[in-house]
Amino acid sequence: MASASQDSTQASAAAEGEHTPVFDYVIFGATGDLAMRKLLPALYNQFRVKHVPEGSRIIGTARSDMTCEQYREMARQALDTFLPKGTINPELIDRFLQMINYVTIDGTNPDSNWDALKAILDKYPHRVRVFYFSTAPQIFEAISENLASHHLITPNSRVVLEKPIGTDSASAKKINDGVSRFFGENQIFRIDHYLGKETVQDILAIRFANPFINAVWSGEYIQSIQITAAETVGVEGRADYYDRSGAARDMIQNHLLQILSLCAMDPPKSLTGDAVRDAKVAVLKALQPITEANVGQETVRAQYTAGGIGDHRVPGYIEELGKPSNTETYAAVRAYVNTPRWKGVPFYLRTAKRSKRKDSEVVVTFKPGLKNLFGDQVQSDYMAIRLQPDEGFALTFNIKDPSSPTFTLQHATLEGDFSTIRIPDSYERLMLDAVRGNPGLFIRRDEVEAAWDWIEPTLRAWAANKTKMETYPAGSHGPEAANKLVAQTGDKWHERLDISQG
Repeated sequence: MASASQDSTQASAAAEGEHTPVFDYVIFGATGDLAMRKLLPALYNQFRVKHVPEGSRIIGTARSDMTCEQYREMARQALDTFLPKGTINPELIDRFLQMINYVTIDGTNPDSNWDALKAILDKYPHRVRVFYFSTAPQIFEAISENLASHHLITPNSRVVLEKPIGTDSASAKKINDGVSRFFGENQIFRIDHYLGKETVQDILAIRFANPFINAVWSGEYIQSIQITAAETVGVEGRADYYDRSGAARDMIQNHLLQILSLCAMDPPKSLTGDAVRDAKVAVLKALQPITEANVGQETVRAQYTAGGIGDHRVPGYIEELGKPSNTETYAAVRAYVNTPRWKGVPFYLRTAKRSKRKDSEVVVTFKPGLKNLFGDQVQSDYMAIRLQPDEGFALTFNIKDPSSPTFTLQHATLEGDFSTIRIPDSYERLMLDAVRGNPGLFIRRDEVEAAWDWIEPTLRAWAANKTKMETYPAGSHGPEAANKLVAQTGDKWHERLDISQG
């Protein structure tokens, strides 16, 4: 089992934090769920480990009419509720809250209270300013225009755009065009929190820092790669949003295609600047198109019906929604990357609501070994990179069974986990990378557009009912049609239990 000490992790992180300039962080939508659940806890934890320089300020803005003290109390309650165990320090929370200001602003209204925000920011006109848009994407342009018209955008300003960037190619282009009227591309940081996950970044380390893995990371030795993001929860309070979005828009177009790109890209020239993003774009543009003619062979969509999650009975999606729907809660796609490295190798992308287990992981299936020596007893080796929960990795491979009197093979598993340390939430890294002006873990405009260009024909075919809407019971791994999709190339879906137990 691999492990690392929390002290050494924080020490190296603190050294990195020395390069973070003093900043002003302005959060639009500061009373919303994302700000309370993720953004403020992330900034507090970075403050706790000394990544946030003294003198930095956090300015919350929203339409809610409240005083600064009322907002600080709201923030305190959020920290008490959402901070991980072991990170709550009342004295540090008091100090952190003193960094917070609040201004009531309607971001879409040019006559709103912008002068109050300007008075706060103009006290330090030359420091880094980050504007975080934790709002509906439809108003990104209006907020940007108001920031510009009130002279709040400086050369040291950045803007962080929370997903989704559109619901299709046209809306994504409109959002990008609108924000680009006021911010340069080098100032725009499109966030995908999956890229901030330590184990997602580990894909780069595992691939390129280990020669014995790098040497076999191609279609010559790899049979398939599966990328799964499954949840036990249903749509719950997001029913209206989710029914307009669906599993493919919510997860595949952004998170899973980003992971696929990291798995399939050729070695970048460096890990800084645009090198990684150039390599990812090359993968997205090399994806084999899925058309109306083959969408039924390469994709599966489904909705969950009533079932059980653990000991609890739960309703089906239609029951939760309260009306008929053509929106998928499960999506599986078989993708091919038409590059010399990956010609003919299937990449399976799968996402689900109301799954049997909460799993986000990458499973690499290697081609079987020498059957002329071992016959049918030789099994494929596997590598699992566990993204969440129980972050870590597992490598399952063939060894001789020591209890057998004959030369018999069995599977053994090497595992590494990060259970001895607190893994920083992905927003912790990304929020301060925006301050540092480090774009490597953010999404460039051409990545967004390439991802939409590839997935959109599938979405149109599904909307036109060119494929059947399958069903699966809540608490299962998905529809039988998805098993058949994988079986067409001699694979099967690998669940975390199979990997971790060898």
